[in-house]
Amino acid sequence: MSLQETFGTDQPVALVTGSGSPRVGRVIAEELSRRGCHVALHANTSGDEANAAAASWQRRFGREAIVLIGSLEDDDVCDSLIDQAHSHFGRLDILVNSAAIWSPTSLDKITGDEVRRYFQINSVAALLCARAAGRIMTQQDRGGAIVNIGDWATVRPYADHAAYFPSKGAIEAMTRSLAVELGSRHSGVRVNCVQPGPVLLGDDVSEETISQLVHSTLAKRIGTPEDVAAAVAFLCENTFVTGVCLPVDGGRGIFAPDGLQVGRNTG
Repeated sequence: MSLQETFGTDQPVALVTGSGSPRVGRVIAEELSRRGCHVALHANTSGDEANAAAASWQRRFGREAIVLIGSLEDDDVCDSLIDQAHSHFGRLDILVNSAAIWSPTSLDKITGDEVRRYFQINSVAALLCARAAGRIMTQQDRGGAIVNIGDWATVRPYADHAAYFPSKGAIEAMTRSLAVELGSRHSGVRVNCVQPGPVLLGDDVSEETISQLVHSTLAKRIGTPEDVAAAVAFLCENTFVTGVCLPVDGGRGIFAPDGLQVGRNTG
């Protein structure tokens, strides 16, 4: 089923937070534009990059793309982003909460203010944006779809990210809670989560590390932002999936490399 069929319009509308800079959120927004959505990109400090992307997509895909600016550290911005997108397009069918911050920090150096900032941007803002979008979607005949971007590694966290992982772990419970809250008000409103694995590695990642990451997946490759974008589109299109946290990690979350698996003792 296409997005047009799902939402009962030739011109569905999507808002993707954290889609200004050339990372996963940008690729998600581009994929939704390619699939026929009008798109609202959200940026904080990367407005120029977002505007260039919006202009390019309008030429390539024939759909409108606008750019909304604001820091998700401010609660009021969450409502404002949703209101601006809805006011401009007259509807809102998809919200993707992709904005996030992360930076390696030793546990000994983390401050309370830093922890609170991680939760504000990675968790609280996502919930507030979803709540604002839900107010609109519950009034639309076909409802709407909200997709939160989590992280597969919340179940296997690694060192020096002790503020980041708790803030991302909250996304899973939040997704289920919002699915119940909004789905109870309108059966056409669905809330899901995508948990990316190793995708879009930094330029400073060594060949040795890349090889280790490849070896740690069943797919035997590094993922791409396009893999994540395709999963987001699927969750937007499928009207019988809600409250799900979908790992897009090449099987890394379930795989024990080199046969390091627990089995019965046959000795």
